[in-house]
Amino acid sequence: MPALHFAPELLLRAQGRGLALKAAIFDVDGVLTDGRIYIGESGEAFKAFSTLDGHGLKLLKLGGIEPLVITGRDSPAVRRRVADLGLSHAVYGASDKLAAATPLLAQLGLEWADVAAMGDDWPDLPLLARAALACAPANAHAEVKAIAHHVTAARGGHGAAREVCDLLLMAAGRYAGLLQQQQQTLDGA
Repeated sequence: MPALHFAPELLLRAQGRGLALKAAIFDVDGVLTDGRIYIGESGEAFKAFSTLDGHGLKLLKLGGIEPLVITGRDSPAVRRRVADLGLSHAVYGASDKLAAATPLLAQLGLEWADVAAMGDDWPDLPLLARAALACAPANAHAEVKAIAHHVTAARGGHGAAREVCDLLLMAAGRYAGLLQQQQQTLDGA
C-alpha cells in the first residue's frame, strides 16, 4: 500500500479527460534545478539536478506518460542530463515556449487536454494556461502559483518534479504497480 496520498479532486484533475494524461512538459531552470546557474571562469555553466526528479521522470516514462522538456536556455549540462535520463523529446533555447510546444504536441498527436505542464516563471505561463494540469514548485513566482492547479510542497530542484510525476502516476493508476515492482527482490521474494 503506497504511503503517498493526494487529494481526490487533484487526482481527478490529473487524469484529464481520460483515465490518464499522456504527457507532461517540464521546464528546467527553477523546476528540474533550483534555478541557480553557476558559471565557471571559462564561461561554462554548471547546474545541479535532483536524483529524485530524475528517477521520477524515468518512472513517468515507464508508466506510459511521456516526459517532455522545454527550456528557455541551452547548455551542455542540460543536454547531458536529458540524454542520461533517456528522454526522447526536448526543446532547448526556446524563447517562446508555446511556439516550441505546439509542433512537438502535434508531432506526438497530443492536444493540450492530454498534457500536464510544470513551470516556475513568466515564460511558462502560456503552457500552464493551456495544460489540463498546471503545476508549479513551491518557490515559483507568484503569478505562476496563481494559475497552477497544484503547487508542490518541494522547491524546484529539490524533488518538485518528482512530486508531479508521482501525482500523474497515481492518477493514472500506475503508481502502486511501479512501487511494487521496485520492492520485489531479484529472487522474486
